Parts: sequence; C-alpha cells; structure tokens
Amino acid sequence: MKVFSLLLFFVFSFNFAQIKVEEGVIVEGNIDSTSVKTAKDPLKASLYSAVLPGLGQWYNGKKIKAPIVLGIVASGIGYTIYLDKRYKDLKTAYIAELNGEEHEYSNIANLDATALGRAQDRARRNRDYSIAITSLLYILNIIDATVDAHLSEFDIDKDLTLKPTILHNPNEYNPKLGIGLSFTF
Repeated sequence: MKVFSLLLFFVFSFNFAQIKVEEGVIVEGNIDSTSVKTAKDPLKASLYSAVLPGLGQWYNGKKIKAPIVLGIVASGIGYTIYLDKRYKDLKTAYIAELNGEEHEYSNIANLDATALGRAQDRARRNRDYSIAITSLLYILNIIDATVDAHLSEFDIDKDLTLKPTILHNPNEYNPKLGIGLSFTF
C-alpha cells in the first residue's frame, strides 16, 4: 500500500510540474498574443466524460466527435439491455421446461430442455461480452477526452506536413505512391 501511495504521489507531482498555467493561459516566456492558446483541464475533461460520454469531447472543442461517442456508448448500453432481457426470457423458459410447465417457446417443435439450456448459455455469454465491450468503450471515451485535453495546448504548425506523394522515376514506366515528409523553417 505504501508503494502504491508513493507511486500516486510521483504521478501527480509530475503532472502538476510540467507547465506553468495562469488563469487558463499557458505562459512560456516571451510569446506574442496570436500564439497564446487556452489550456484545457484534463481532469475536467475526464470528469465530464465520466458523467456523460461525449461531454468531455464537447468541452475540448471536438463537437463533431461528441455525439458519435455518446451514440456508440448508448448503443452498447441499449444492446446490453436487449441481451439481458433475452437471457432472462430464455432462463424463465428453461426453468419452466424443466418443471414441465408451459412457456413462451412451448409451441416450437423439437425444442427440449437441452436446447433451451444452450440458448440460455449463449445469451448470457453474449450479454457478458456486450457488457465488457461497452465498458471498454466507456473507458476509452474517458481516456480520449483526457489525452485530447492534454494535447490541446500544442500548436499544430503547417510547417511540418506529412502527405501522400507520387514518386516518379524517369527510368521506370510506372509511378509509385509514397509518403513525403516536408519541413519548412
């Protein structure tokens, strides 16, 4: 426990010691007013995304990404609820079949307790997979908002570009597609 506490202390110490922020504006020596960017708070972005998926992306200014993230996580939750209902229906039918009672699937020919048991197991497994995948997507949403907030202060300069380029060799007939990296100073 002491090692874990010490590790947390160092992680948070390095996090707060990286840049000097005054009232949300990054200060890095003498810079002109056109290159000043407001710093996004990664903790706020994380908390917003934890409360409502996509809200951290909205806070970071990625307004196109926010409804996509919300839709993906909400779809996962909806699909998990659907699979849970299906599992409970099959479990009820399985128990009724074992007790010799009528159930929702009684009129289906050649459907016995073994088939209902396999269907119930498959439905439970699919529900559990859906819960795991939806949880992973929820966590990735929080990580995406946090990383995007950390990287919001960096200037994306047009002097460094990476773009596809057609490479032409006069000795060969077919041109080749490549990637060109250009630096401008």
